[in-house]
Order: sequence, then structure tokens, then C-alpha cells
Amino acid sequence: MEVTRRQIVIGALAGGGLALGYMLRPRKYPLPLSAGRNEIAFDAWIKLDRDGVVTVAVPQLEMGQGITTLIPQIVAVELGADWRQVAVEPAPVSAHYANLPLAARWSQLWMPVFPVLGSSPTGPITGGWAKDHRFMATADGMSLAAYEGPARAAAASVRVLLAMAAAKRWGIEWEACEASNGFIVHGSKRLTFGELADEAAALRPPDPPVLRPAPAKERAIDVPAGAQLKFPRLDLPSKVDGSFLFAGDVRLPGMVHAAIRHGPIGETELAAFDKAKAEGISGLISLVKGKRWLAAVADDWWAAERALATIAPTFRSEKRADSARIEAQLEEALLHGEAETIHESGDSDDIARKPFALALRYDAAPALHATLETASATARLTGGKLELWLATQAPESARRAAAESAGVDERNAVLYPMPAGGSFDRRLEHDHAIEAAAIARAVGRPVQLTWSRWQEHVAGWPRTPVAAVMAAKLASGGAITGWKARLAMPASAHEFGRRLFGGLNPGNAMAASKGEGDSLAMEGAVPPYAIADMAIEHVPVSIALPTARLRGNAHGYTAFFNECFIDELAHHAGREPLSYRIAMLGHEPRLVACLLRAATLANWDAGADASGQGLACHIIGGGRIAVIATARRDETGVRVDQIAAVADIGRIVNLDIARQQIEGGLVFGIGLALGSSTNYANGLPEVGRIGALGLPLLGDCPEIEVDFIDSDAQPADPGELGVAAVAPAIANALFSATGLRFRKLPLLSEEI
Repeated sequence: MEVTRRQIVIGALAGGGLALGYMLRPRKYPLPLSAGRNEIAFDAWIKLDRDGVVTVAVPQLEMGQGITTLIPQIVAVELGADWRQVAVEPAPVSAHYANLPLAARWSQLWMPVFPVLGSSPTGPITGGWAKDHRFMATADGMSLAAYEGPARAAAASVRVLLAMAAAKRWGIEWEACEASNGFIVHGSKRLTFGELADEAAALRPPDPPVLRPAPAKERAIDVPAGAQLKFPRLDLPSKVDGSFLFAGDVRLPGMVHAAIRHGPIGETELAAFDKAKAEGISGLISLVKGKRWLAAVADDWWAAERALATIAPTFRSEKRADSARIEAQLEEALLHGEAETIHESGDSDDIARKPFALALRYDAAPALHATLETASATARLTGGKLELWLATQAPESARRAAAESAGVDERNAVLYPMPAGGSFDRRLEHDHAIEAAAIARAVGRPVQLTWSRWQEHVAGWPRTPVAAVMAAKLASGGAITGWKARLAMPASAHEFGRRLFGGLNPGNAMAASKGEGDSLAMEGAVPPYAIADMAIEHVPVSIALPTARLRGNAHGYTAFFNECFIDELAHHAGREPLSYRIAMLGHEPRLVACLLRAATLANWDAGADASGQGLACHIIGGGRIAVIATARRDETGVRVDQIAAVADIGRIVNLDIARQQIEGGLVFGIGLALGSSTNYANGLPEVGRIGALGLPLLGDCPEIEVDFIDSDAQPADPGELGVAAVAPAIANALFSATGLRFRKLPLLSEEI
């Protein structure tokens, strides 16, 4: 989107006034934690009971990434707690948990006119907006960046208070006391945290908090695979025995169940339905209609689903999503569309003037989230108060939207956050919360709405399709002197932002984003290599398919385009793929270290023909990864036999969770590389069942070896690195094995 001088002036004036207002306006927020019996709430983070149990509030959605272990671990290390006496509870929606780094990162989504004013996590506009909007979204791996510091400071304050209480008893200076394993210790004297809780709560801690010399850290050399863990996951026992509760496990007195049918994708409205067709279905209570959907409410979900299948409601719709039309639109835009330059460095005139040595087309089809759980939300509306139980990555946006849907003041809407069985950014959307609130209002009873897998595919928007042309200029010997990437796709991140922050429906969000360049949808398009002249362009395309964020986000396709193209350039120049990359990474020693370690782990064969080994590397934020895959064609399609991955994610808080996240990301990325997609015809997806998505089964998973580079850099999220890097590694491995290049995701989806 081109910003005019007038917009800059208006934005500066508005932003300046906003900043001044945020700095001058008194800002006090009530503490969010309520102490139970025998408990004392010290701040927004920590409760301590008189038996010594430390309960830590976690303001992020637990969706398998282990955040309900990481934040308590940070608190336990700083506090000196006994891990066996650490508990966790989801934090309520509160300004105290504003995710400032993510708000700054997404400033163009909530402040699109002049986003630079909100781009600093420490700026008054960012802080004021994030706190006023109780912005505590879980996304983009920003949890540690946002919450390690506040949680650690809170723990340090409580530790000092406990030490002060003990020192007062013993008649010594508090600095002489130590906190360890749930005790305050001085010589042979020791008191439990629980014994000191009441006295500590009456004291005032030093400001600023007195932190321990070093934060939580684990090294790979100290925690080899299979070693006994000092901080095992807190959620593991309940997940193993089945007592861990997800959104679909909520049960309320008098609760009924709802199933739903959404219209085809496009400009759709509910047209007609015949309730009489379902009169013979036992347990059916009522039907509730929305503008674009019809829900059935029954004593159980299966009865509600059968009622809708029997009724088969019809919908009026225009501009229905169609894959053939979408591909033609991407093709036209790629060839003739007007582009916005997202990144430019060096001599752009030289890029335009001289011919390219190699120019290749790459594509990515729409990718589905394929969450284990489908969308589920429980709503209860009584006495003008709305209660919600759901898994959401953006709790305040979901709470406000549901309150509006139920017709209640947002102050009378309470959200009880539930964990998700995998989200992959699917739970950034909250249509199901809006629908559940509307249904609860209509039937006057607590209701649990659960989408079927088919409805998840119909109304759960995919990652955007993309068409790209990658071009490069080469010097003698194959050195890259010029690089151009031209990507045609919708302004997908802007669409998402207008749904999340603007409350627009998908059609209006797409219309408002038409023609906008979108740097968030182009993340990762700038390769890490030292290339003199570079231009990265986004050609915005309007299509009839709403698009959304998905684990890995733009990196899931930009890494594929970049690393496949780099491999093709190396082959074109007759260069070995590993050394070809390293020659351009003199400024990136951390990524080089990952590449060299991965080559050792995988016994890299220098990219020999028919070896079946392929290489890729990528950077996301402060994290780096190198992946070597061994793959081949077989009678079932593609078989990935081995993966070696080495990551540098800075200081590691919990090595076991970091390893899980890399391994899980690699397997998720294999799913995206070989499946997870669908075509659309007449507004409907052609794939309706999760089993038809081509996801890897347990028997399909390769042997995976993961290692880490020891580092004291700031922690980086490991959850998306493997997702981004594994697809190009597999594609490059298939070239080695077969001599064929596969330039479209999912692989093998194109004609050869």
C-alpha cells in the first residue's frame, strides 16, 4: 500500500496525540489473579499457598508448544521453587499480560495508516494500545520475548519478599538468605515458602527486582536425548492418562449440542431449509439460522449433525471459490500485475537492465491447518452474562466478538481459556465463538458448538496460494550478483488483520485489502545470502478464497522458493550445494555452523547424483536451521527416510521442549510438503476428510536426528523453523534421487 504525504502527516498527528494521551492518562489495571482458599496472590503471575505450592499464571494458549511448562520453569528457576510443587493455571484476559513484542510486530495490522508509530514494543502507542485492547495473542513464537522478563521479575520479587520475611525472623540481612528447592535457607536454618507466605505478603520488595545473575538455560551437551529431565512437562501426566481437558471436553449442567452448516465459499447467504424433514430425528431441539449458516441444536451432537444432513440447507452465493479461476488469476498477476517492492538493495537498475541467467516458476497451493481438534466453543448466557469456554490464540478479540453476537455488554462477557490439541494458527480465528454465542442466545441454554471436519475445511480458511518467479544473475563461477523474486498472492496478512482487529467478515476484509502490498505475507522472501543487487516484489491478487495464517506462515513458501532456487543455481553452475551456500554466508557464522553440523550428522555426500540427499537452510527471526533430508520415490509417492536438523535458537530454556518443537515442526512440514492441500470447485473444497489430506502416518515418519548450537543469544522460537526448511530439503533430495525438479507445493501435485 502506497503511503501518501497527507497520510503521513495525519498519521503523525494522530499518533502524536495518541502517544501524548497514553503518556498523560492515568493507567491502572486491577490485578487479575483471585486467591483461593489457603492461597496468597502476590501479583499478576504468582500465587503461593501455605503448603508451599507455587501456582503460575500463563497468559498464552497451550497448543502443544509447552508454554505452560516454559513460563513456570522460568519462575521456578528465578524463585528457587521445587518443581514438584509448581502448578499452572491459564491467566484471565487482562492488560497485565499485554503481548508488546507481538503488538509491535503486527503494528501494520492494527494501525495500517502509519504502522511505524506502533512498531516499537517499548513505545507509548504500542503499550497503550496493547493494554487497552488486552492484547495477549499467542502467535509468531513471541511468548518468551514477551513474557520471560515480566515472569522472571515477578519471581524475583516474591523470592526477595520470602527472604525478607525469613531474615526478619532470624534477625539477619535478607541478602544473606538463599532460596532453593522451595526453602529459604541461611546456614542450618530453613523455612518453607508456605511458612513465610503470610509475612512475605505484608512486605514491599525492592524496585527494580533483584534478579539472579543468569536466566534459565539448558545446553544440549548437558541434556542428551533420553536423559532424565530436570523440568519435565507439567501437562504430560494428564495428557497420558486422558484427564487433560480440551475445549470439546467441557460439560455444563443442562448443556445441549450444536452442529452447523456453512455456505459455499464466496458471497453467500442462507437461502432455504425445510425443518419438517428433520422432525423424526430423536433429540432435535431447534434450528438456529445465521446470515451465512444454519445450526441444529440437539441433546447430542450426532443428532444435530444428522438433522442438518437430512435438511440439506441451500445457499445463495456469488463469486464462489474455484481453483482453476484462482490459478488463472495468479498467472495473470504474475505476468502482468502491478507489483509493490517489499525489499530492495544494491543497484535495482542493474537488476532490470541485464538479462537473468536463470528464471524459474514456483507455486504453492492452498494449505489446510489439519488440526486434531475441529473448532469447538461452549457458551452460556444467563442474566445478561455471557460465559465462554474455548481455545483461542486471541482471547480478547474472541471475547468482544462473542459479546456483540450475544447482545451483551463486553464487560459482562467472561472467557475461560482452554488448551488446544494443536492449533497451527487456526485458533487466531473466532467465528465459532461468535456462532456459539448467537446459538446460546437463541436457545436460552448452555450450548456446545462443534464443527465437523467437513465444516472445518469449508469455513476454516487456508494458507494463501502463491505463484512466484525467481530469477538470478550470475558471474563466472556461478556467484550470484543479482536476485529478483516476484510473488503473486492476496494480501493475506492484511485480510487476517482486518478480520481480527477490524471485525470485518471475510468478504469485506478481502475487499478492504485489495491491491495492498503485504510485507507480513512476504516474510522470509529475502534470502540470508550476501547478494549485491536484490529486489523482492509482491503482486497483490484478489481471489474469491479467504486466506489465513498457518504454522510457518509466509516462511512455509518463501523458504521453499528460495532454497529450491538456490539448489537449482548451484546445479546450473556445477557447484556443490553446501559449499555454494557457505560461500555466500560469510556474514552469517551462526547459520554456517548449523550447515556444517548438519552435514556431519547426515554424512552429507556433497549432493551426489542418485544419493537422495537434499539440503536447505533458513532464518526466522533470531533462529537458524539447516536440514538435510534423505528421500526417494516409491510406489506410494514419496518416502522420506531420514532427516538431520541442526538449529541455533539462542539460549534454550527447556531443551526437551525445544527438541519436541523442532521434531514436530519437521513432521508438520512433511505434511505440508506432501499433502495438507485441496482444490476448490463451486465454492467447496474437494477434500472433506482428514484422512484424504495425505498427512504422514506414524509409519511414514522418518528417522529424525536433531542437534542444537550452544548459544547465549536471545531465545528464538523453535516451533516454525522445521516447518519452513523441510519442504525444500525434500524437494532437493528428490532431485538428487530422480533427476526431476518439483517446483510446486505439495510436491507431486503438478504434471511432470
